[in-house]
Amino acid sequence: MTLVTLRVRDLATIADVTLELGPGLNVLTGETGAGKSMLVDALALLLGDRADRAAIRPGAAKAVVEGVIEAMPDATRTRLDESGIDVEEALIIRREVTAEGRSRAWINGSPATIGVLASIGETLVDLHGQHQTIQLLDVAMQRRLLDSFGHAEAAARAVVTADNELVTLRRQQQELTGRRDAAQRRADWLRHVVKEIDAARIRLGEEEDLDREATRLGHAGTLSEQTGRLLEAVDDDESGARSALGRAERALNPLERLDPDTAAWRELLDAAYALLDELSRRASEYLAALAEDPGRLADLERRRDLLHELRRKHGATLADVLTVRHGAQAELDLLDTADLDLRGMAARIGGAEQGLVAVAGELTVRRNAAAARLSREVTRLLPRLGLAGGEFSVALSALPQPGPEGAEQITFMVRLNRGMEARALARVASGGELSRLMLALKVVLAGQDNVPTLVFDEVDQGIGGEVGVRVGESLARVAARHQVLVITHLPQIAARADRHLRIAKATRGGIATSDVSVLHGEDRVLELARMLGDPDGDAARRMAQALLGADVSA
Repeated sequence: MTLVTLRVRDLATIADVTLELGPGLNVLTGETGAGKSMLVDALALLLGDRADRAAIRPGAAKAVVEGVIEAMPDATRTRLDESGIDVEEALIIRREVTAEGRSRAWINGSPATIGVLASIGETLVDLHGQHQTIQLLDVAMQRRLLDSFGHAEAAARAVVTADNELVTLRRQQQELTGRRDAAQRRADWLRHVVKEIDAARIRLGEEEDLDREATRLGHAGTLSEQTGRLLEAVDDDESGARSALGRAERALNPLERLDPDTAAWRELLDAAYALLDELSRRASEYLAALAEDPGRLADLERRRDLLHELRRKHGATLADVLTVRHGAQAELDLLDTADLDLRGMAARIGGAEQGLVAVAGELTVRRNAAAARLSREVTRLLPRLGLAGGEFSVALSALPQPGPEGAEQITFMVRLNRGMEARALARVASGGELSRLMLALKVVLAGQDNVPTLVFDEVDQGIGGEVGVRVGESLARVAARHQVLVITHLPQIAARADRHLRIAKATRGGIATSDVSVLHGEDRVLELARMLGDPDGDAARRMAQALLGADVSA
């Protein structure tokens, strides 16, 4: 069981109606114009159909449709998870349409887009009413159903895998060819880039070193003067630090003789001498290197200009320049290897093409067998459904080359009367005939169709008598595997219901209002008698009881 409850408020003639649905065959009956089809429209609205503010009940601010679904199929859970919606045991969907035309939706209390509703809805309900298109009219669905009917799903997946491999190889071939061609067009420039950057002999961190050296050379006079003062402060015979250390040493000598504990200070004094010596040496070397050298400064400026020009042309930093150089060399290297790689890739593509042809051929064999069997089984059902001259067939049209869908296009075809041309199922115009064709397909494909709830609104159009009985039997067969909701005027169909609901229209406050009730026992007999044309007649009652198998407690 999937759709448990459908509540509709303020939609057309419906003020507030709740449908409590069960497993198996659910039948909705009532007088013409009572609002039966409006409930199907409400279900379509709940599952993402376009909102029409004109359908809101007069005087109401908004229309609300709410559905409760239990025992969801795996496909529904997957799409809920992909949409980021928490999956619970029950799925509650709510849709509101305001009188201003605004539409909002919620799934399990979380806001949802209409696109998400439609995506989830197609996994839950297969709906065919006066204004909806059943999924079986979709070419992709026809292909999937045929493959499922013929147990060819594994072969179909193998074709998809083989095609994906071929597409990947062709894309890689195209990319490599494009890169090779681009490298050929740019070869002279690439060689120039490599030569130019190599000639510069770039060293990372070089610019910082050049900046520091240029700064020193540019201020050599000031630096020499200050370094000379430092050396004088260290080495001056009278006032220098070294002279002060000599006086300190002379004071320490008697201290050591009188108090041996002060001998430890000798290490500190020796360390001070050593530090002054090192400072004097470094300062002297620095001063010697500071001799102003205008030629060296000019060399530095030229080097800095060269590096700046390379950065201007090839990158913001020297690291970027080297990256450009390595990229240019890689493109040049590609010219040496691309042709060999392309020859190897062409061989792989040839193998992949042969592999795709092989698996597509296996799929074609399975599809041909399944198409013949499906055509026979559906055609055999059509006379029982009032289409005595009808013939169903599955056309397999060869494609120019195999692809992800196989080597052929699949189209469900139908010929409604002898002597007429077979046409694609999607082009059949009559709603009633289309519904019965769908029903025949549903009976045959019931085991392969994973959509749990099926809705039929026009299945009894233009039929009656024995054909109606057969349609009812067929619906019951489908309902053995699916939850089915049927809107009908035929008592032969209504009598087969596992759950019989009646919708009636009355006037409240000057506005037409529809109500729904579940029928049992005598009420159900009376409804069938009404549908037979004489709710108060004994003959109609006896016929209704006969249709129910004389079980008035049904």
